[in-house]
Amino acid sequence: MSAWSWKAGVAGLATIAATAYAVAQMPPGHAGMHGQPSPGAQDQPTMPPQSRMDSPMHSRMMQMMQGRMMQGHHGMHGGMGQPGMMGTQTGMAGQPTMPGQDAFGTIQEVVQILESDPTTDWSKVNIAALREHLIDMNEVTLHAIAAQRALDDGIEIAVTGDGRTLEAIKRMVPAHVGELSKIGWNVKTEDLPNGVKLTVTTNDPKQVIKLKALGFMGIMAQGGHHQPHHLMMAKGKFHEH
Repeated sequence: MSAWSWKAGVAGLATIAATAYAVAQMPPGHAGMHGQPSPGAQDQPTMPPQSRMDSPMHSRMMQMMQGRMMQGHHGMHGGMGQPGMMGTQTGMAGQPTMPGQDAFGTIQEVVQILESDPTTDWSKVNIAALREHLIDMNEVTLHAIAAQRALDDGIEIAVTGDGRTLEAIKRMVPAHVGELSKIGWNVKTEDLPNGVKLTVTTNDPKQVIKLKALGFMGIMAQGGHHQPHHLMMAKGKFHEH
């Protein structure tokens, strides 16, 4: 159905509905615009407006209009071999997008980048090293104990753990000093028997407040180096954080 004919049909039905409604609003016995009341019309009760709106004719008219409008809607969105809007949305929602596990998703993304790069040297790629680093990140983020002590010019954090967590702390926290120093903070680490002590200070009172608010993981998450670092690690260019 063409757009013109659909609109014309809707307009015609709207006109019919308006006429039917006007007729329904006329006093009982008023058969036409100039007709005479029918015998006994004065004895008939006046129909309330709501009853007229609920009449079978009104209901049927509304059903016809709704059906015609739905036909026009499908014609506009589903005709000429084009998929309808709802079908497109259903197709998009029909496939999951989340990998189900964050480390798996990170590796999947890096592998896709490597595969799409024609210059990738697969003889140097080391996804296993990236996986080990992601395990370190998981251990430090979720399992390390961070005991924070406030200083006048910053904070001091004792990051401790055991087993695999301790190994991850020893690798990640000292290696992060360089990135934190780029921000302008004074950063140093000290080995502990069961971890690392991280001290971050600044001469800016506002930054002192920020450091105390960030805490251990907020500080570790500073900077935008993590994602490029993961890609470089997967390419085999370095193995430590």
